[in-house]
Amino acid sequence: MNSKIIIKTFLILLLTSYYTNILAQSKNVLWYKQPAEFFEESLVLGNGKMGATVFGGANSDKIYLNDITLWSGEPVNANMSPEAYKNIPAIREALKNENYKLAEELNKKVQGKNSESYAPLGTLEINNSEKGKAVNYHRELDLSNAISKVSYEMAGIKYTREYFVSAPDKVMIIKLTADQKGALNFDINLKSLLQSNVEVRNNILVLKGSAPIHENTGYNVSPKYLSLKERGTRFTGLVQIKKTDGTVTSSRETLILKDATEAIIFVSVATSFNGFDKNPASEGLDDVSIALQNLNNAYAKAFDKLKESHITDYQKFFNRVNLDLGKTTAPDLPTDERLLRYADGKEDKNLEILYFNFGRYLLISSSRTLGVPVNLQGLWNPYVNPPWSSNYTMNINLEENYWLAENTNLSEMHQSLLSFIKNLSVTGKVTAKTFYGVDKGWAAAHNSDIWAMTNPVGQFGKEDPMWACWPMAQAWLSTHIWEHYTFTQDLAYLKKDGYPLMKGAAEFCLGWLVTDKNRNLITSPSTSPENQYKLADGFVGATFYGGTADLAMIRECFEKTIKASKVLNTNAGFRKELETALSKLHPYQIGKKGNLQEWYFDWDDNDPKHRHQSHLFGLFPGDHITPLKTPDLAEASKKALEIKGDETTGWSKGWRINLWARLWDGNRAYKMFRELLRYVDPDGKKTETPRRGGGTYPNLFDAHPPFQIDGNFGGTAAVAEMLVQSDENEIRLLPALPDAWSEGSVKGICARGGFEIEMNWNNKIVQEITISSKIGGKTTLIYGDNKREVELKKGEKKILQLWVKEKK
Repeated sequence: MNSKIIIKTFLILLLTSYYTNILAQSKNVLWYKQPAEFFEESLVLGNGKMGATVFGGANSDKIYLNDITLWSGEPVNANMSPEAYKNIPAIREALKNENYKLAEELNKKVQGKNSESYAPLGTLEINNSEKGKAVNYHRELDLSNAISKVSYEMAGIKYTREYFVSAPDKVMIIKLTADQKGALNFDINLKSLLQSNVEVRNNILVLKGSAPIHENTGYNVSPKYLSLKERGTRFTGLVQIKKTDGTVTSSRETLILKDATEAIIFVSVATSFNGFDKNPASEGLDDVSIALQNLNNAYAKAFDKLKESHITDYQKFFNRVNLDLGKTTAPDLPTDERLLRYADGKEDKNLEILYFNFGRYLLISSSRTLGVPVNLQGLWNPYVNPPWSSNYTMNINLEENYWLAENTNLSEMHQSLLSFIKNLSVTGKVTAKTFYGVDKGWAAAHNSDIWAMTNPVGQFGKEDPMWACWPMAQAWLSTHIWEHYTFTQDLAYLKKDGYPLMKGAAEFCLGWLVTDKNRNLITSPSTSPENQYKLADGFVGATFYGGTADLAMIRECFEKTIKASKVLNTNAGFRKELETALSKLHPYQIGKKGNLQEWYFDWDDNDPKHRHQSHLFGLFPGDHITPLKTPDLAEASKKALEIKGDETTGWSKGWRINLWARLWDGNRAYKMFRELLRYVDPDGKKTETPRRGGGTYPNLFDAHPPFQIDGNFGGTAAVAEMLVQSDENEIRLLPALPDAWSEGSVKGICARGGFEIEMNWNNKIVQEITISSKIGGKTTLIYGDNKREVELKKGEKKILQLWVKEKK
């Protein structure tokens, strides 16, 4: 073999290895060698309102359809229990007398209805006329353009499908092709689990139905439905085939395509939901007209134009951030196999980046509807009776869904939650008075739904206070308002909407506080979300007074409201009230084990490994506990985490990663991040050695279990938190960088103060940083023990080589 052939062969091998590595190490593509059998294997698409869950079957393709505004129920009667507050004095008296058993029973009298449920809209099925065995099957979701693809060969013919859900055109598009003329033959069915009917009109498949009116009788119990024509949210689903050849025919409930080479399917959905306070039947939107108009508008456009506008719209958000974690040696494997390999302790840096990118993808795809934030399953729910009603659980899960919104440069997606908070404040004013006896401000509790329900849940005394009786959601949610302001510096928003909502939340907290025997301010009654204490006499309960979690959230609420009033130079008198109350709050206590105490007294936890860690709120997502400002409390928080251990559910693990990041322990945070990506079998899959528990399903969905989307969002936020932390005055670089990420780069991470960061590092040392400012201002960059003050004008960008000299 001569030298030229050797060199040529070497180059071919080198290029083959390079391109194989590029494909294998994609940071943006989920791909599989087989169709999805279970929901937790499917690939999801969405435009922030319409969702599609694609299974990608060869002989029969199933697609679940959702609309984020399709819920059971109707506007809530906030005045459902006008005298519930009269039980509060008796509960406080029982607690004062240390009669916790009595207080626990009395607390049930301060309960209202449970939330409504997020509902599935329908299932689209594409059934091929020609059945056979598919070979060379490939299924993928490309996060860089939010497009899913399926390809396979059958009987010597190659078939391809392309799916996307367009935000600008408000429809789902499915393009099907065959590489032999006339080889596409299929029929399309559309059905719903809800009360509905289906028919074909003018070659358009029409699904019309209504969501049920019901009150959930309890989690994991099939609810009794009451469906009335004059009540409930109506919905419409429309399907039309745009052919380039072939023939479209229909039966009564089916569209049929014969002898085509290429076809485009348009799917349009709409509901009559018209706001949390509008009856969707008598005051609802015209769902039929809306769905038809969106269908007609899209149908009139060329496929390439539809695809181009979809990609352009999506990428203006997704492309803002780019993360690289250095070289990787992971082999070319499908995503499910990559997860299994990773679970065995193998390295796959680009899988870690893929998970980070997937979290941002999910938020863009599910959170673009004002007043309707991401729910427990994001946007994608196939169940009539979904786990935990797929509602808004506001003692952690709803908030965790939005931890990544600001720091990963998706502030626009935060608007769905921020506008929902405004809705909550309306019903919450009634709840504050009728359930808690507080005349000022607004309150919100454990659960909510699309109707902005704010009452404490529990089915009017039938449920356990440890989760049903918790009135601190408004304090927690108010901190999201301040976060949005600090990251964006949007003064107009803070003045018009933000501060009034923060003030209302703080007013309720002021009215809810009482004085303890030490003349400190506490909450009474109190619960620590979903956790229980165990007394020396063996009594296990949840109702007590002066909960650390309550007071941590109130501290954060007061501190941020004080700052907001100073920024706006308003309400000096009210600000003074908050400052006085803040100084009188019952202080943090460190227990006998060195841990931050969760209870007023140094009681034992009934479950020392409990998944909730709400009493650590001040460390994260709050910021009044830090290793620098409050080292003793930070150390006590660390001890509390060590006692709880690392084994927990998906969303809880996502929270703990952020907590360890705030403690500046990158290696512990990374250890838990790896555990968050532990492979979990689909819920319905039967295997000899099932893999269960918290972790990640084959499609990268978070396993609570069952599926909840919050762990995806919490994990993504944690990656950003490991790389950049900030407050209104400082930006800390690589504060929790693990040894495994010794080299890398990131672009587009946001910091408080309206700044954006781009940097690269090698051997865990920052090489270069680019900082830009949205509105101009000063900040201090901190890297290790080094500090550097930076001042920028609006729109200005500076490139710094730390800590040597500034580039000219």
